[in-house]
Amino acid sequence: MTILQENPLQLRAIGQPRLLAGLKEGRAELHRHLWTHGPMPQLSRETYAELATAVGLRGRGGAAFPVALKLADLPSRGIEAVVVNGSESEPLSRKDRLLLTLAPHLVLDGATGLAQALGAPQVLVAVHDAAAASSIRAALLERQDAVDVQVADTPGRFVAGEARAVLSVLEGGLAVPPGRRVLPTRKGYHRRPTFLSNVETFAQLAVLARLGSREFSSTGLSSEPGTHLLTVAGAVDRPGVIETPTGIPLETVLQFAGAPQTGAILIGGYHGRWLPQATGVQLSRPDVRVGAGIVLALGTDTCPLGEVHRVAEWLASQSAGQCGPCVFGLAALVDDFGRLLNGDPAGWHDAQRHLGLVPGRGACAHPDGSARFLASALDVFGEDVRSHLGAGGCGRAVRGVLPVPGGAW
Repeated sequence: MTILQENPLQLRAIGQPRLLAGLKEGRAELHRHLWTHGPMPQLSRETYAELATAVGLRGRGGAAFPVALKLADLPSRGIEAVVVNGSESEPLSRKDRLLLTLAPHLVLDGATGLAQALGAPQVLVAVHDAAAASSIRAALLERQDAVDVQVADTPGRFVAGEARAVLSVLEGGLAVPPGRRVLPTRKGYHRRPTFLSNVETFAQLAVLARLGSREFSSTGLSSEPGTHLLTVAGAVDRPGVIETPTGIPLETVLQFAGAPQTGAILIGGYHGRWLPQATGVQLSRPDVRVGAGIVLALGTDTCPLGEVHRVAEWLASQSAGQCGPCVFGLAALVDDFGRLLNGDPAGWHDAQRHLGLVPGRGACAHPDGSARFLASALDVFGEDVRSHLGAGGCGRAVRGVLPVPGGAW
């Protein structure tokens, strides 16, 4: 096993790094990027589709949608834009802003290369992190791309990272997802066919274009080879962004990060789910909802339900305010979990009822993801629920292991 030595930026790799290659010294300017990765080949649309099919490449955002299917859904002509969704608003995730900040040319290679292949006249990079936006703009001054590339600043609200919310901002609208659920490949930027994916997906495309399917498949699962980036946080000695082969055991990742042997693990962030333990879990998509590549070890020194209640309050504050299941449903769940914390059995019963009413009825995925996070907490932390209901608490303070904006990371 090759280890990319730890540096002040907390970047490490299990196995040979690809996306993080050459970043030990910090941001890769164009000459160092080319020295590390070599020139970017100019490929056809058909070749991109063949490569994505051969390696089973999936988007590295929450949905893990197959890239080849997204390409196949685009028309043969009239594609308006390629959109890089860098509006990483999940509080636990750092991987996309890290790529934009330290490896901007790798991301731009993937986006501009695909835009040329699709005949799209422009690339739009949507980003809310100031350092990441500055890095991308600086990278553009070093390059001469055949397509127009624009960087657009987006707000940092949670729902602002949803694909349709990003498109709305790019068009000058509000950073909220509209009620209609139409794929960007059909009606995207300015209602025209658009290829939209998250930052890591484009970096993976740049690596795949250079390596080819055979070399790309030399690591990871046979069903979805390659590597992926994980943000590992919580009760670990070495938090940060780790590049690992796909399908790696969760236990290996946690041991590498210096996590305790016991305690629940959150997979996929605040729209993800809790696992009671890591034993027997492989980090493979779509079997495990890795989401934005987040692994958080809770440890055993904090009150799990208190931590979850803090996050529930923040999730409710992030509602776009467009639909009742989100506005009223999430607020009700915050109240339910608060009463449960104080030992009120009615809080538990009401939480179960409300968790059955929220999913599948909102204008976007926010209420569904929030309900998934909260429902899995009740399942995994059953012993703590009983302690709170029976004794009014579990005897542990809330230490803020789960970060929310405004708190410590």
